[in-house]
Formats: sequence, C-alpha cells, structure tokens
Amino acid sequence: MKIAALSAFESRNYKLFFAGQTISLLGTWMQKTAVSWVIYSLTQSKFMLGVSIFATLFPSAMLTPLGGVISDRYNRYRVLLVTQVLSMAQALALTLVVFFKHYAVWEIIALSVVLGLINAFDVPARQSLVYELVEDKKNLPNALALNSSMVNLSKLLGPAIAGVAIERFGEVVCFAANTFSFIAVISSLLLIRLPKFKPLKHTKNILNELAEGLTYIRQTPEIRYIIVMLALVSLLLLPFTSLMPIYAKDIFRGTASTFGLLDSAIGFGALSGAVFLATLPPGTNLSRILAINTFVFGTGLILFSYTSLYALALFFIAIGAFGMMSQTTISNTLIQTLVAPTMRGRVISIFVMAYSGGVPIGSLIVSYLSQHIGVQATVLGQGFLALLIGIMHVRYLKKNKPNRRVATTNSLNAEIPQV
Repeated sequence: MKIAALSAFESRNYKLFFAGQTISLLGTWMQKTAVSWVIYSLTQSKFMLGVSIFATLFPSAMLTPLGGVISDRYNRYRVLLVTQVLSMAQALALTLVVFFKHYAVWEIIALSVVLGLINAFDVPARQSLVYELVEDKKNLPNALALNSSMVNLSKLLGPAIAGVAIERFGEVVCFAANTFSFIAVISSLLLIRLPKFKPLKHTKNILNELAEGLTYIRQTPEIRYIIVMLALVSLLLLPFTSLMPIYAKDIFRGTASTFGLLDSAIGFGALSGAVFLATLPPGTNLSRILAINTFVFGTGLILFSYTSLYALALFFIAIGAFGMMSQTTISNTLIQTLVAPTMRGRVISIFVMAYSGGVPIGSLIVSYLSQHIGVQATVLGQGFLALLIGIMHVRYLKKNKPNRRVATTNSLNAEIPQV
C-alpha cells in the first residue's frame, strides 16, 4: 500500500540519502547543544552565547552565494561528499580539543567558524542535490517536507540525548558522537548511484554567474517576496533559540538536561509542524498556511516568555515551534518548485543566505537586548513582531489573490521541468 506522506522513499537514492542524513543530524544537534552549554558555562555571558552562534552561521551566510555558484557549475554530489569529509574532520578536531581539556572559548569559536565556512558550500549542494535524488519529480515537495521532518526529529532527540550525556559523561561524548555520525552519511553517499555528470561549458566567470542569479531573483517577484520575508523572520524571530540556555540556567534554575528538554520541545513542535505540512491535501493554499502559522509562532512565543512553570513552558514553546516550521519549509518548497533548474543552486544559496545571515546577526541583537531589558521581555517582543509579520503576510495575500500557482499544493504536485 502506497503511503502518500512517504512517496519520496520510492526513490532508492533519496532513501539512502535520508538514512545517512538522519544519523548525521542527530550528531550535529548533540554537538550544537554541547557547544552552547560549554560556552555559557565557561563565560556566564549572554552576549558570548550569541557570538558562538554568530561564529558558525555568519561565515556560512557570507560565502553561501559562492557555494551556490559552485553547486551549479560543478558536480553537486562530489561537492557534498567533500564537505561531509571536511565536517567530520572539524568534529574530530573539536572532540580532541575538549578531550585533552586544553581549550578556551576562542578555540571553540574558531572551530565554529571553520564549520561555518564548510557549510557555505555544503548546504547549497545538499539542498540542490535533493532534486536529482528524487526520480519522480512529483514527489519533490514530499521529499522537502520529509527533509524538514528529519531535521526536526534530530532536533527533538539530539538535545535531549546531549543533556543526559553531558551530565553523566561530560561534553566530549557529544563531540565524539557527532564525529562518528559522519561515517553513516559518507557511507550512504558512496552507495548512491547517479547518472554520469556532464559538465556544462561556462562562458561567464563565477562573479558574473552570481550576478545573474541576483538579477533573476530581482525579476521574479514571488521568489523575491519569499526571500525577503524569510530574511525578516531569521533576523527578528528565529534567534529566540539562542536564549534557551539562559532560560534553562537562570529562569528555571536547571541543568544541562533542562536545556536539552527545552531544545527538544522546540524540536517536537517543529517536527509536528513538518509532519503536518507533509500530509496537507492537494489544493491547500500554502501561503495562507504560512500566514496562519506565523500567528501561531508569535502566540507561542508570547505565552512562553513569562511562564514560570517549566512543564507549561515546554508546551508553549512547542506551539511556537510548530508555527516556526512553516517559515522555512513552505518557503523552501515554493522556491524549489518555482525556480528555473539552471538557477537552482544560486537561488537556493541566496535563500540560505537570507536565513543563515539573519540568524547570527539576530542572535547578537537579542543577546544584547536580553542583557539590558531581560531575556523574558526580549522573547515577548519577538512574539509581537511575529504577529506583525503575520499581518504583512495577510496583506500580501489580499493583494495577490489571482496568483494561485505559487500558493497551492496543486502547483507543488505539478510536473517540474528537468534540467
């Protein structure tokens, strides 16, 4: 019996990719949790917590457009394989630094910068490769929704496991687990079988091809709107996650496990949102779902901000994360199905830059604000900003009612032209 929500698994290559990435992402979230906990434990500084996130995401944001051009010019599969090997080496270096106890905050941040540089080339290649892994292009929206489910299942389990591991065995276990997790993803990539890569002749240099991608986005209003709105969400709203160690340690007077459960609640809410999106019936207006879930996101943050009961706080932050999931998943799905195949890597790289560039800058902003007005007031303000962005979505929908092609799952299930 065919299950519509798992239709992308009909493709052998995608199934292998999904399995390897799931294991690797579990290790990634364990490492992310451990880095945040170690930085805050060593410094007791809210601002340094923001700096640690900035160190990983900002270098990636700046170089991601270049990574997008590389993804369009060369073999995406080989680019991804190389970046995964380099990511494994970075995780091993972090493991050794922590194991031998010869580490300071700057060393961890420096290795975070290295990871950010690798991710600049990894993310565009990985996102673009999904298209090639799915044999029936009608299953592409399902594959993207399953990707989101994978990421958020890892975010649900990874921090919870990391919290327990840090308390019982120390931080080094999380870094070691991430190192070994790359064996799974590299093995799965080696098992994938793709048609022989046929390099295209490039008459333009890399900078000209990048400029061509920017021009394409500027001349495509639907894609431009999606990217601009995601940039706003990334800058103003998504950095609330950087404040979770402060909530765990200072608001709820907890331990690493408290922090891990907060992150897991965010992961559970986001996973629920991803599953919800994967099971939407054909004809659903995705732009309307995006607007509604932006209000859900804001409401969850407002309710969470001043809640003193830990169990209730977990419930409220999960609600917020449910709404948060639509921001990236629906935006990514619409762009993947709207963009011309020859522009896919470049447009996705700009999309990723809008996300990964906004979050680190936003993390610095919210960390700074939380030191001056308090962490709870900061999250409350982010909640009201989410409601404002939701109103902007509603206004856009009213002005663009005739353009249904980009707003429904019917369009997402339409035949997508191949390269």
